[in-house]
Amino acid sequence: MEFYFPTELGEQLAFCSAAFTALAGFIMMFAPGHTFRLLGLQAQEGRPEGFGEGRSMGGFYLGFGLSAIMLAQTTIYMALGASFAMAAFARIVSILSDKGSNLVNYLLLVVQIALAALPLLYVFGFIQT
Repeated sequence: MEFYFPTELGEQLAFCSAAFTALAGFIMMFAPGHTFRLLGLQAQEGRPEGFGEGRSMGGFYLGFGLSAIMLAQTTIYMALGASFAMAAFARIVSILSDKGSNLVNYLLLVVQIALAALPLLYVFGFIQT
């Protein structure tokens, strides 16, 4: 079995979105403390469940990203893009409802929109070459 890297630009962008997702998941899984600090969160002392949840979330991102890379199917890329689109929508709701209007939320919103757009533009045929 050999490593598959896409030849079309659209699929390469979707692949990059999946690779970034897997990398972020790897970091979240193995460095939840750093991830929590970056996001402005903290686990309660004496309660390891917070780190467990962070690692679990990282494992999900890692697994989803690696699945998209290894399977390289348009339906998987669509699921990846749709998931990030819903995450971006949830972040917008949070910004508007939870008084979460700060720089970190806006930066993460831009990242989530980009991670949603790259695979969805490929899947729906807007980027071909």
